[in-house]
Amino acid sequence: MLSLKSSTAPWWLERVEENIEEILLDHAHCEKKAAGTAMNLIFSYVDRVELVKQLSPIVTEELDHFQQVIDLIQTRGMRFRRLTPSNYGQQLGDLVRKLEPGRAIDRLLVAALIEARSCERFALLRDRLQDRELAAFYGSLFESEARHHATYVQMALMFAPEAVVFERLQELAEREAEIIDRGDPNARVHG
Repeated sequence: MLSLKSSTAPWWLERVEENIEEILLDHAHCEKKAAGTAMNLIFSYVDRVELVKQLSPIVTEELDHFQQVIDLIQTRGMRFRRLTPSNYGQQLGDLVRKLEPGRAIDRLLVAALIEARSCERFALLRDRLQDRELAAFYGSLFESEARHHATYVQMALMFAPEAVVFERLQELAEREAEIIDRGDPNARVHG
């Protein structure tokens, strides 16, 4: 369902437990970036009315998630601040082809894979975090991440036939697995 070619390594969850504040800060930034990605796609493909109609609620939902994480950070006595991002998103972005319609397809499929990885990791956090309040919070986000993944894949089908889109999704998913398996030196949602 999620198009992922690898599962999160056990060491990632251990790192999360040891670095909750960094994970929450990174998560807030990820939600902000997700809203920005959806908005940028609206600007890029504004003439595709059906695409814009599907992206608009994603922008709103991602901004709502951003606010929820900010509220959680504040209620835990933490301060929201800048944070060095993982290199995950940039590495995936580097895979996007330059010419249309390949560019549109890749941008949408990269967004789908990021949502899929978030969904997979939020399920891990829901099921295994010792902090049950935080586990419940991540459980509440799981469904929307899965829905966003599916929506981005469906939007890619507006630009090419199913066989072309799903072949490219498999290629990008293989590369995503390599990127995620390398990890990041910092505790990050996609690290």
